Order: sequence, then structure tokens, then C-alpha cells
Amino acid sequence: MYRRKRTSDTFRKSATYLSALLSSVVLIAIIVFVIINGSGLLSIKLLVSDYHPKNYSLEDKTNKLDRSLSPFEKPSNLNENEYFSYDYGITLKDSKDSEGKNVVVISRLDKRSPLYRMDDKSDPQNTVQLKTGFEINTIIFDNGSVTSRNGAEMMVLRLEEANYIETMSLSSGGGGIRGSLLTTFVLIILTLAIALPFGILTAIYLNEIASKNKFNDILRSLIDMLTGIPSIIYGLMGAALFVPFSMNVFKTQGGSLISGSLTLAIIVLPVIIKATEEALIVVPRPYKEASYALGANMTQTTFKVVLPNALPGILSATLLSIGRIIGESAALIYAIGTAIKDDVSIFDKGTSLAVHMWAVMAGEVPNLEMASSIAIILLVLVLILNISVKLVSRKFLKKYEGAL
Repeated sequence: MYRRKRTSDTFRKSATYLSALLSSVVLIAIIVFVIINGSGLLSIKLLVSDYHPKNYSLEDKTNKLDRSLSPFEKPSNLNENEYFSYDYGITLKDSKDSEGKNVVVISRLDKRSPLYRMDDKSDPQNTVQLKTGFEINTIIFDNGSVTSRNGAEMMVLRLEEANYIETMSLSSGGGGIRGSLLTTFVLIILTLAIALPFGILTAIYLNEIASKNKFNDILRSLIDMLTGIPSIIYGLMGAALFVPFSMNVFKTQGGSLISGSLTLAIIVLPVIIKATEEALIVVPRPYKEASYALGANMTQTTFKVVLPNALPGILSATLLSIGRIIGESAALIYAIGTAIKDDVSIFDKGTSLAVHMWAVMAGEVPNLEMASSIAIILLVLVLILNISVKLVSRKFLKKYEGAL
């Protein structure tokens, strides 16, 4: 009997250790996978750049670009994928953009080059200064054309053969997530501004005011049920209810950050209510009794004694809500849309970081590197939020412990 009991305990302990080990391995594997695939694109430029590139259409109005300084001196330290034009003093190289597409990039440009400044085709009074990092899409010559699909080497060969350049199509920037990052923060602020007051007041009603009756029992059941509803259903509700609401009230054109925030507010409302109610429950009863003994009424006791002592729990509810907002994608696809915007407005469409990640993976060629880079940013944001709320909660706990 003793041996059987010992064997059973050993088996349970081994199963516990093995489960913990497997869970840790899976979590670490996910983090390592994301870091390996996304660290290459991760940079400050990714965070501050627009997603859509700025396009230029340039021309030589007179077809007389000054080539009197040619041939230019070839740089001595060219890389294998760099190609130099003696006639124009420009060095091009084959590269890939943030979406993994092959592009031809200006890697070096002599300031005396005839291509250093060209006329802007869309604005005859304006000139554009070419810079390193610009992507050349198309060049049209007097005797043909060449595109980035032909590669840097062919583009340089055609430059050397042509008599003059008629037009050049270039682009700069692009591939960044600045707009989606700002949209995520706007959604967090708007959603919490809507959901927190309603959630906290509902929790106060359920814990401090509500009596045990059928109506309150049904209300609690509905709140519990809302916690387990798939987010895609919230998205359908947002598309059917909040999108028309924002169009009629705020005169938006379809989905907007307002309709998205209202949808997210409904999603996080049960989380805020349950977490706040639990925080209110753990406030020691002597606090209330002391407040009543000093002549305070129920409202004063609730808002001046109970609620401040429940603040660490409310902050935890806020953290959980922010995490849900940051990671939500399915509901926002319906409530806002998937149009990646660089200009952020609460009255317009946009994408959060999670939806942006979905969008780059839903294209014809899934961009795993970009999606992984966004995933790293999401993980860092969640980590920062966790640490911040824990520090604030600890500060409040020390404050109230010192007051006792």
C-alpha cells in the first residue's frame, strides 16, 4: 500500500513537472521564433515611418541633363550587389523592401551628378533632390525603359546606353507602422474612457448596492456569458450597430476608430466589471464599519473608503483590458476595417498593430518578417504594461499598509 501510494505521488509530481516544462518550452519557442524572424526589420525607422511610400515622378524637361563631368570616378569599395554609372555618378544596388519585394535602391550619389536634382513632373515649379535610400521603380529613356524588376545591373547598363532620360519614377520611405502604432494608442484611450466608468460603476452597484433578486442574478449571468463570447461576434455587432451609429452621429464614412472603440468597450466591459468587483470584495469590512461609525453615509463610504482601497485591483483590470485591446483583431476587422492608414483620425478607418499584422500576412505573399517585428513590439508593450501596473499597485499597497 505504501509503495503504491509512493508510486502514485511520484507519477503526479512527474506529470506536474513535465506539464510545467512543456508549457515553458512552448512559450520560449514562440518568443524565440518571433525574435529570430522579426529582429532583422526591427528599428526606430520601422516605428516612426509611414506604411505607404512617398512617390515621385521626375523628368528632364529639356532632355539636356548636364553630363559634362562624366565619366565620374568609380568608388573603390563597391559591394558585390552594387553597380556604378560612370555617366551619371550614381550607384544602384539590389535590395528588398519591408514586404520582401525586390527593389533597386540608390546606395550612393555624387553631389555633382546630373541626377542630384530633377524637375518634379507634378509641380513644374519644384525640384526634387535624390538621396540615398530612394527606390527607383521605372526609368524611361529616349530608346526604351527599364524597371526595378530588371535589377540594378541592367538599370545601370541602360543608363550608360541611353542618350537622355525622359522620366524617372521613384519612391522613398514606406513599410513603417507609425500609423498603426498611433491608432493602437488612440483605441486604448478611447476604449478605456468609455468602458472604465461604466465597468467600475456597475461593479459598485453589484457589490455595494444590489440586493439578491432575480434581476441582479440575471445581470450577473449575462456578464459572465459576455466574457466567453467569441470576439468575431462582437465584430458583427460593431458592424451592424456601432458603424451605422458613428455614421449618423459623427458623420463618418463607414467604420472608424469611434465604432472600433465602442466595440472594444463592450468586449472589455465584463473583464473590468468582474475584476473590479473582486477588488471591492477583498476590501476589509472594518474599513466600512469605521467609516459608518464616523458618520459617513453609504455613498461617501463607497467612493472615499472602499474604492481607493480597491484601486490596485482596478489597475489590474485596466491592465487586462489594455492587453485585450492591444491583441484584438477579429472584432476590429469588422468594426473598423483593414485599411492601413498613415494619418490617424478618430473619424476615419485605421488598423491597430494586431490588425496590421493580420493584413501583412493576408496578402498574396505573407510577410512573416514584418508580422514577427510587430509581434515583438506587442510583446514589449504588454511587458511594459505589466511592470508598470505592478509597480503602481505595490506603491498603493505600501501606502495603505503604512496607514494601518
